[in-house]
Amino acid sequence: MEEAGLKLLSFPPDNPPLSIIIAAKIAGIDLPTQTSSSVSSPTLFFSNGLKLHGNHVILRYIGRLAPIPNLYGDSAFHAAQIDEWLEYAPIISCGSEFENACSYMEVYLEKRTFFVSHYFSVADIAIWSGLAGTGPRWESMRKSNKYPNLVRWYNSISAEYSEPLKEVTSLYVGKKGLGMPVGSKSKEVKSVNGDNSDKAKAGNRSSSEIDLPNAEMGKVRLRFAPEPSGFLHIGHSKAALLNQYFAQRYQGEVILRFDDTNPTKESNEFVENLIKDVETLGIKYQEITYTSDYFPKLMAMAEKMIHEGKAYVDDTPREQMQKERMDGIDQNLDMQDPNKSLRDPVYYRCNPVPHHRIGSKYKIYPTYDFACPFVDAEEGITHALRSSEYHDRNAQYYRIQEDMGMRKVIIYEFSRLNMVYTLLSKRKLLWFVQNGKVDGWDDPRFPTVQGIVRRGLKIDALIQFIVEQGASKNLNLMEWDKLWTINKKIIDPVCPRHTAVIEERRLLLTLTNGPDKPFVRIIPRHKKYEGAGEKATTFTKRIWLDYADAECISVDEEVTLMDWGNAIVKEIFKDQDGNITQLVGVLHLEGSVKTTKLKLTWLAESSELVNLSLVEFDYLITKKKLEEGEDFLDVLNPCTKKEIAAVGDSNMRNLRQGEILQLERKGYYRCDVPFIRPSKPVVLFAIPDGRQQSVSKTCVFVTSFMSSNFGILVFPLSLS
Repeated sequence: MEEAGLKLLSFPPDNPPLSIIIAAKIAGIDLPTQTSSSVSSPTLFFSNGLKLHGNHVILRYIGRLAPIPNLYGDSAFHAAQIDEWLEYAPIISCGSEFENACSYMEVYLEKRTFFVSHYFSVADIAIWSGLAGTGPRWESMRKSNKYPNLVRWYNSISAEYSEPLKEVTSLYVGKKGLGMPVGSKSKEVKSVNGDNSDKAKAGNRSSSEIDLPNAEMGKVRLRFAPEPSGFLHIGHSKAALLNQYFAQRYQGEVILRFDDTNPTKESNEFVENLIKDVETLGIKYQEITYTSDYFPKLMAMAEKMIHEGKAYVDDTPREQMQKERMDGIDQNLDMQDPNKSLRDPVYYRCNPVPHHRIGSKYKIYPTYDFACPFVDAEEGITHALRSSEYHDRNAQYYRIQEDMGMRKVIIYEFSRLNMVYTLLSKRKLLWFVQNGKVDGWDDPRFPTVQGIVRRGLKIDALIQFIVEQGASKNLNLMEWDKLWTINKKIIDPVCPRHTAVIEERRLLLTLTNGPDKPFVRIIPRHKKYEGAGEKATTFTKRIWLDYADAECISVDEEVTLMDWGNAIVKEIFKDQDGNITQLVGVLHLEGSVKTTKLKLTWLAESSELVNLSLVEFDYLITKKKLEEGEDFLDVLNPCTKKEIAAVGDSNMRNLRQGEILQLERKGYYRCDVPFIRPSKPVVLFAIPDGRQQSVSKTCVFVTSFMSSNFGILVFPLSLS
């Protein structure tokens, strides 16, 4: 806050400026308020006697004043966009225009996380406040989920800033908890560092706000420095997103640096895919650099340290050197330091393998421990984010910078993200690739960014999941179910619905009073979301059913055919082994769908049906967490992939690669291979919904293909 100081916010008794009060709370600005009949619009008084009038003027001022990055845009263009939304926000409170405004914002938010650019701004505050201020009208609309994109955005803001929003709305809107996510429960909000200290509560800041030590606004420079020896995985994503978070928080910058000091493992292919992964995550990096750019300077520094007696050349075999370091034995140095990382650390290693960027110029290469502190200091990095697994090597990092005579870079630790049943070691992941156990680094069973995106995860879900973890230093073993649950909440309100019938043993139901000639109706692909478009559904006298559904039907039972109406099954034919071969029934469209037990998906008998391959995946290992020294080869899951043949409605010819859909009563899927020709099936990857069954060593999977019953699918014990 400026030295002059904010003295008071005054506003009419019947018109509290929610957006201003909320913005101040979120920004941690202490802003006393009072109602006064002497002012016709919100007025901000300063301690030096100056004033500002008007809702938008004051909101813009707070946006510029707040310590939150980009709250009023990061450019003139984005600031102008924010102004447009501030001018639009009052429309929400106009009774006749409310639904039109909601419809407009619903379409606008279809592919956006925030209203302006990629960050939270006063535009979001103004729109959120406008909706919350309508009280029961918006609450009713929100619960009906008529505008799923708008609700998704609203709930996300509500969850992120729950404490200040709850405080303001309960006071000024008159309904405690108004605007909180549907189904959420009030609970004490902890800081991301896992405590409720006074420091965490200071200033009424958002509970997800994290501080960097000794950080100065506008002067923070960070780096995300992956080694190009594999693809980016979910663990790396946490580091990348935290770097971006702090860069935005302190109006600084982050660079993408490739730590390419080991030519044996690295390649240009990995560099290209890491860039792709970082951009997929939405990381806005200032520039790309390479540790190999600094090889000449690193070599000169190593020679300088040798001349100064701070380093020496040793030809001891590697295995012997490692043993002596652990045992504290060396002829040249005192090896009794309790921190073993300080016992004679290695700065360079011989390696005759050509480098992927600079060829065979060098035969020795710097280690990460030597290169990282040098390049960090050389590139002007202010804070180096490292996972807490490197904690014991922090002293070595600082010692090397001191010996080099270079500026000290502050290390900021966060906990590594570990997932159940998951290997994050690139060496172990490489084993699966090299041994053909997976299809590549983008295999849907892999925890790589490309793998989980190919399986159907939305990047917004990954970002939300990781941001919720914050920068806690507590080691956590996270469940995948939580991530997939977040993902389901994002995709369900907008993904189109289609119909499929399992190929094996599918059965015909003949409706004797059905249409003599097939006819087509155009119906929505999603009944609550117009943006999903429409599809053509064919109605015929003979329709296909899943065998598992047919087994549940009794003679003379009335069932509901989804998107059509009721029918009564009159006859069930079976072969000598008791297997159902055919069903006969009559349409009973005047029947009530509320009274039927079975709601069945079906497909018209037609040559236009599309062949499908429904693919489900399981974890690569059968143990939640490997213990130290335990070999992952001992806990390999023998069955990690299964394919089920099915037929789908003709509209699925138009699916695009990467499109996400729901197969009615079967689950969510991502189209991996779209329609090419009738003989080649469309390949759909099953997307977990957060209710996964536990890993099974016998490869017996319970699949929720039917909402009214479950089918058991048994597969041979073979590693795909």
